[in-house]
Amino acid sequence: MIYFDTDKINDLNHLYKINLINSCAGYKSANLIATKAADNQANVAIFSSVTHIGSAPPLLGFFLRPTTVLRNTYENILETGYFTINHIHQKILKDAHHTSAKYDKNISEFDVTDLETDYKDNFYAPFVKNCPVQLAMKYVEEYDIKVNNTKLVIGEIQGLYIKENALEKDGFINLSNAAIATINGLDGYAIPNLKQRFEYQRPKI
Repeated sequence: MIYFDTDKINDLNHLYKINLINSCAGYKSANLIATKAADNQANVAIFSSVTHIGSAPPLLGFFLRPTTVLRNTYENILETGYFTINHIHQKILKDAHHTSAKYDKNISEFDVTDLETDYKDNFYAPFVKNCPVQLAMKYVEEYDIKVNNTKLVIGEIQGLYIKENALEKDGFINLSNAAIATINGLDGYAIPNLKQRFEYQRPKI
């Protein structure tokens, strides 16, 4: 095996290092977070850090890189209190990835890609049309991570839309049935196939 100690990692070429460290944690969720500013300007950006926080109440979180530069998604969430999380699927990989480009606040990523807004049930923020799983989220709180000046932003699920063929009888969302993507590192995308589910495990003794 190839071994990297701390000193070797610190001495790596910048691009090599961010590729290495971003991919060493394994596959990550692939989501588009959509928001709308108070002036009705819509925004959408790709995130690979959405994670489950808890089920009662139903909470999800995502990590935000340092806000020393403009973060339109974050600013819109603070301004309005609402956002949506939309699972990226096979048909929109290229456009979803392009939302990582840094556009000015007055330019909507919806206008420079083929991604479309989808408003549902009078929820303030737009969803991304045709995404198989769409979540309406309300901002709850955030935590500063001092070691690298990032933030964990936590939201509560206000509504959940799921494509019919992805929802199983026991409530399990089968992401494979909806061709939902995952991210490897910064720019690698895969469409996983579900192999097997196991029963809840209890001690053998």
